[in-house]
Amino acid sequence: MPAVFSELVVDANDVPALAEFWCRVLDWDLTVQGEDIELNAPDGSLPTILFQPVPEGKAVKNRLHIDVSPAIGSNQESELARLLALGAKPADVGQGEQSWHVLTDPEGNEFCLLRTPK
Repeated sequence: MPAVFSELVVDANDVPALAEFWCRVLDWDLTVQGEDIELNAPDGSLPTILFQPVPEGKAVKNRLHIDVSPAIGSNQESELARLLALGAKPADVGQGEQSWHVLTDPEGNEFCLLRTPK
């Protein structure tokens, strides 16, 4: 029997601020668990995203990142504007000209905004 991808853990300096950013990006439910904050999909599906406090800041490009897509009924251009308004920043990780946008969250973690609505 295979393993189940149940949780993605994200280290953060400011757990509440970073969790709130991702809560707004994904429109997921937020649950405080002591110093940690967990985000859950509204339908209860896995994985969850757990934000945990760490003292050190981000130092290099992430080796793992999240990809997001515009929701059905939206498009990449309007979703990009929404993400930038939430505090995302454009990033250059050497991707060149692509159909997706590389962004960073408020703590500098890279993520991509894809083109096709899901």
